[in-house]
Amino acid sequence: MRNTRVAKRYAKALMDMAVETNQVDAIKNDVDLLRVATTGELDYVLKSPIIRQDKKQAIFTAIFGGKVSQLTELFFKLLFEKGREIGLPEILDAFDTIYRKMKNIEILELTTAIPVSEEVKAGIVSNFNKMPEYASKTLEIKEKLDESILGGFLAQIGDQLYDASIRHDLQAIKKQFVENMYIQKLR
Repeated sequence: MRNTRVAKRYAKALMDMAVETNQVDAIKNDVDLLRVATTGELDYVLKSPIIRQDKKQAIFTAIFGGKVSQLTELFFKLLFEKGREIGLPEILDAFDTIYRKMKNIEILELTTAIPVSEEVKAGIVSNFNKMPEYASKTLEIKEKLDESILGGFLAQIGDQLYDASIRHDLQAIKKQFVENMYIQKLR
């Protein structure tokens, strides 16, 4: 589908219905279930131009019938009727974005050289929550591994990047040696 405007509209409609019926968290759980299940073969079925819409809907109902709320089933029935099932991943992503904004949740992308313990993650979140701009926000960690940072961590929230990596420190030291700041002060 690659039409994010349409995906946002469908996601907003789903969120509006969820708010109206007071089922926001239940729909969020359904969206999370659908995200996990629509990877792999089911994704190929949904994107296939050969399989008719009614067959796709029957497959969807067979897999998720009774496992998701009635509102979610009705919403996805509408998606199949309108031929928008190909954009399901974008709609789910847009719904997550709206949900996070509504619940005041920010994604903290934590990049480390090796996997870190839950205690370390909690400490990092705690330190960010002490900052005024993140004090009222709930931070959700997404982890990445990158051995090239050597140690420490990179934390990105939105467009803010906090670089506490050893690679960054080594680059700063290298820059000081290259510029040779101490000789310039002697002149």
